[in-house]
Amino acid sequence: MARISGVTIPDAKQVQIALTYVYGIGPKTAEGILVGAKVEPTVRVKNLTDTEIARIQDIINENHTVEGELQRVVTGNIKRLKDINSYRGIRHKLSLPSRGQRTRTNGRTRRGRRVAVGGSQPKSASKT
Repeated sequence: MARISGVTIPDAKQVQIALTYVYGIGPKTAEGILVGAKVEPTVRVKNLTDTEIARIQDIINENHTVEGELQRVVTGNIKRLKDINSYRGIRHKLSLPSRGQRTRTNGRTRRGRRVAVGGSQPKSASKT
């Protein structure tokens, strides 16, 4: 079991794919890390030596912000937008899409389940 930046990456996968399990590392970044560490991208994680894992870890620590630190930065950015009441911050506060998507018909993922508003149930007949 290889641990990189506090994340246990899967042993059976290729290194290039396994690195994407770390928050903040995508396919392109993983490719760049492996070029810098001089590691073959198609090697399985279980076949990596300790020195190769150490080289990969060193490059990630030097050049990239990942995992908890990156999540703190992103959360801080969103909090700043909310505090200054920018348009994007208001959209975050209201749990609405903040990147210009339409909300009249779509956007259910961000807005949640539909809530019926008035007149959904027929009124019961009452005697007068």
